[in-house]
Amino acid sequence: MSKIRALIVDDHAVLRAGLRLLIDGQDDMQVVGEAGDGVEAVTQARHLKPDVVILDLGMVRQAGIPTIPQVRNCCPETRILVLTMYGDHAYLRLALEAGANGYVVKSAAHTELLSAMREVVQGQTFVDRSFDPHAVLEAIQLKPYKTREISGSLNSLSPREREVFNFLVQGFTNPQIAAQLDIGVKSAETYRSRLMDKLNLQNRADVMRFALAHGLLISSTQQ
Repeated sequence: MSKIRALIVDDHAVLRAGLRLLIDGQDDMQVVGEAGDGVEAVTQARHLKPDVVILDLGMVRQAGIPTIPQVRNCCPETRILVLTMYGDHAYLRLALEAGANGYVVKSAAHTELLSAMREVVQGQTFVDRSFDPHAVLEAIQLKPYKTREISGSLNSLSPREREVFNFLVQGFTNPQIAAQLDIGVKSAETYRSRLMDKLNLQNRADVMRFALAHGLLISSTQQ
């Protein structure tokens, strides 16, 4: 029986090393490659043609959401399993819409990741059991959100607000944004509030929807 060949994509080398130990310790699995961002992930996937890509969402150089369709385009037989710290339904929905085959929250990785890998390579969809079953069913069926009109222009944002917006799209929290920009958390929160008002956005799902609608999640590196 051939082993499940996995490519690990995460910008934390320590986490990649831990996942490699976990996966390589299984009789039916092996890690065939690693990548530290979405750009490298596409290159490695194209070269290695793994059975499954284990993909983080919150990477700095290129985040996971825009990476998903790129991997699917170059490797249509490869399954994509998101492994992320984000346990909210907005990100689950976006990941599945982008083409992911599974979604596991990092806090449950040691108990669910291996099962998820085995299920997705068999053609099933796996979603972390911490999610509400009704929300999971809605996400899998890809029913549209109840939407309202979202207006606003990126041109209305100041340079700093645009920077904060870009980090929000990548899934960064307020403390993470503050650290990236070397500002206080309160300042990050203020910039976030201002840009949400200017763009008429109410929540993170709106931010991601706005980014998708304006092509901001499609990397210029896509081929």
